[in-house]
Amino acid sequence: MNKRTFLKSVSLISAGLLASNGAHAVDLSSSKTLTLKKPSPLPKKGTIGVVSTSAATSNQKDIVFATQIIEALGYEAKLAPNIMARRGHLAGTDAQRAGDLNALFSDSSVDAIFCLRGGSGAARILPLLDYELIRANAKPLMGYSDITALHNALLAKAGIVSFHGPNASSDWNPYHVQQFENMFEQQKRMHFSNLPKGENELINSQYLTQTITPGEVTGRLIGGNLTVLTALAGSEYLPDFEGAILFLEDIDEAPYRIDRMLSTLKLMGALDKIAGFVFGDCNDCSPGNGYGSLTLDEILADYIKPLGIPAYRGAMIGHIKRQFILPVGTQITLNADAGTLTMKESAFS
Repeated sequence: MNKRTFLKSVSLISAGLLASNGAHAVDLSSSKTLTLKKPSPLPKKGTIGVVSTSAATSNQKDIVFATQIIEALGYEAKLAPNIMARRGHLAGTDAQRAGDLNALFSDSSVDAIFCLRGGSGAARILPLLDYELIRANAKPLMGYSDITALHNALLAKAGIVSFHGPNASSDWNPYHVQQFENMFEQQKRMHFSNLPKGENELINSQYLTQTITPGEVTGRLIGGNLTVLTALAGSEYLPDFEGAILFLEDIDEAPYRIDRMLSTLKLMGALDKIAGFVFGDCNDCSPGNGYGSLTLDEILADYIKPLGIPAYRGAMIGHIKRQFILPVGTQITLNADAGTLTMKESAFS
């Protein structure tokens, strides 16, 4: 099942199928009134739990890599019980995956949680998560791509900060290690600026940022993968967009689909509420053969430029070799002229 086929089934599953699988109601305030709760700092030589909430891994090597990466960072790895489970393309049943995540949050020996990988399927478990338990045991959770569903739900339903960054099985290169150390160990209020041009480049072509609308603004950071985020439209698992800084990225989506998803955000009123906008990388998002296509530049000009808010594109966010580790839910200042994001508060309690 590919990503688009899966997303078409989400509304049907959320409407009824999960109800027979042990879903329970959670009585928490909406994200408009829920006080933001920050996780405790990650202690030195602490334990990082690894969970697979989305697609299954067919390769034991991914588990070995994830464990070795965590140990190389100086921490102990604790694998969720069902991490190698499989049901179709998913990493086990919805109940298994949700149970693993709930268990890692409730486990006092676990100090942080890394998601093993993305893919698809995280949205299916959102009704099965215990948000009261998660809020009471707030700890850092990190991942990206399909983990966008978790970032938004954790903020909307539990009011906790989470981290959009490499998955446990990602390429943990020196840039990611430095980002991790700055964010989690030194707890810096980080300034996110693209890398300068490479030594063999005359200009910065690899990490170029482009201003859509100039200006500077501060707001709460929300967002993630565009496809996954828009699949949550109309649900209770999206946070309030009012005054937010919205960041987006995607991969393997033709421009007409990017157009359709931004149209969804416009029609649901989200774009008219945000205070700032940043678009990261869109890997393999070129037009295919056929009648022709709007370009990404034209699409952003149609939807973002008329908003008149500070906005830029090209940030190091997405399915790329080096990406920022972003604290979702915290106050961030966006400078569209410089192409930067700056934390205005700590991400930890």
